[in-house]
Amino acid sequence: MNENRSALQTVIENIERVVVGKREEIELSLTALLAKGHVLLEDVPGVGKTMMVRAIARSIGAEFNRIQFTPDLLPSDVTGVSIYNQKTLAFEFREGPIMGNVVLADEINRTSPKTQAALLEALEEKSVTIDGTTRPLQDPFFVMATQNPIEYGGTYPLPEAQLDRFLLKLKMGYPSYEEELEVLNRVAEKHPIEDLTEVLSLEEVLAMHKEVTQVYVDASIKHYIIAIINETRTHRDIHLGVSPRGSIALMKTAQAYAFLQGREYVIPDDVKYLSPFVLSHRLILRPDLQMVEKSGEDVIGEVLNTLRVPLSKKEAVR
Repeated sequence: MNENRSALQTVIENIERVVVGKREEIELSLTALLAKGHVLLEDVPGVGKTMMVRAIARSIGAEFNRIQFTPDLLPSDVTGVSIYNQKTLAFEFREGPIMGNVVLADEINRTSPKTQAALLEALEEKSVTIDGTTRPLQDPFFVMATQNPIEYGGTYPLPEAQLDRFLLKLKMGYPSYEEELEVLNRVAEKHPIEDLTEVLSLEEVLAMHKEVTQVYVDASIKHYIIAIINETRTHRDIHLGVSPRGSIALMKTAQAYAFLQGREYVIPDDVKYLSPFVLSHRLILRPDLQMVEKSGEDVIGEVLNTLRVPLSKKEAVR
């Protein structure tokens, strides 16, 4: 376990050569990778979302593909298309950019709902069906999608079914004065992404996927997770609570985060810390809460405050 933690810390430090002052976001992104999930990054343009995805791909030696979503993008532009070859008199499949290890779905909410839906099967089943043929995606398969805040013009809000496929939702935020100065110093001559090298192999990542599933989750932790989920279904400010997929996601994320921290077991603080990132985008709040600018993260915080952190089985109660 200590060897894995050391290797993952090397990955984090490697990414930090490119992305300044975002250690939490880097750790959470790697947590999603270890849990075989996907990440939705929401923030304004230019804060380093794309660069972080590229840095992760380079650090693990992964095949990196980018999909730039635009209003006129077609589903076949994402998944691939069969083209008739006049020489062979047969159809040949041309892979789309979704066929990669690490895929950046850039500005996903600028494309039409039809094209957004093309990602659903890939995110959940790790396969795409084209012309009646189901094609498996590479393993590992990790999607990091970026979206601009919905208040920006020209955006299409992601439907609930698609939001639910993302394990985590993160925000980058602006750098501090000192961090932005460091960014300027690093890119003065050339961008550090150009010199970034592989520090962890894909084979090692796949091995870690299996080890993450062996991280111990005590019954009291599972009861705590269920208590949090049930509270979202009865909270006064929530129109639609979290589904069972959300409770599974919270447990899997907690296992991966514990593994990243070098532990063989999950602790309650893992669940409490990760809940806003895992659950907030899975909620539908009452419409009138937009008037007071109350977010899903705020509501999850209230939910967590109503529950006692468990010390023994079934102690996660009000």
